[in-house]
Amino acid sequence: MDKFTTHTGLVAPLDRANVDTDAIIPKQYLKSIKRSGYGPTLFDEWRYHEPGEPGMDHSTRTPRADFLLNLPRYAEASVLLARENFGCGSSREHAVWALTNYGFKVVLAPSFADIFFNNSFKNGLLPIELEAAVIDQLFDAAEAEEGYQLTVDLEAQQVKTADGQTFDFEVDEFRKYCLLNGLDDIGLTLQHADAIKAFEVQHKQAASWLF
Repeated sequence: MDKFTTHTGLVAPLDRANVDTDAIIPKQYLKSIKRSGYGPTLFDEWRYHEPGEPGMDHSTRTPRADFLLNLPRYAEASVLLARENFGCGSSREHAVWALTNYGFKVVLAPSFADIFFNNSFKNGLLPIELEAAVIDQLFDAAEAEEGYQLTVDLEAQQVKTADGQTFDFEVDEFRKYCLLNGLDDIGLTLQHADAIKAFEVQHKQAASWLF
């Protein structure tokens, strides 16, 4: 998992509340357990006219001209601005994979569904809760100004605008540590690789009949 320290990126304002995980990545794409290849299917049913299926060439599908990510001004967005209860619905890690595969590094919202919130940290996506009034302000700015960007400083726990405004956010210290150091669950375990190997050697000697 890549380290997350600071990130400056173009903001895409998705002005919908209660965006569920089936909208983020529809159920037919859950057949794969790979963590890659989901970028073209993010928000699939909102993004294309035709239904999508795993393995198809998504470049041949007809994009909906009015959907946010199909607008040229948001094509390179890496900061997603959302409304309350983002990521609700069924538990699926694929939803986070789709967002990160597309290129999103941060999601800003007034609130998140718990499972999506937890999955985000485990996959290098930073979900930030800000007050609804602040989110409203950012929506207004992102919609009014083409090329609107925000900087997220995880160490300082601040979201910064280009004109110098800052908004503080809370983040659990352990989750912050993992993101700053690029550690997912496997990475955390591998920090103890020497101790694990030593235990295996000792256990094989003490209980050789098991091996």
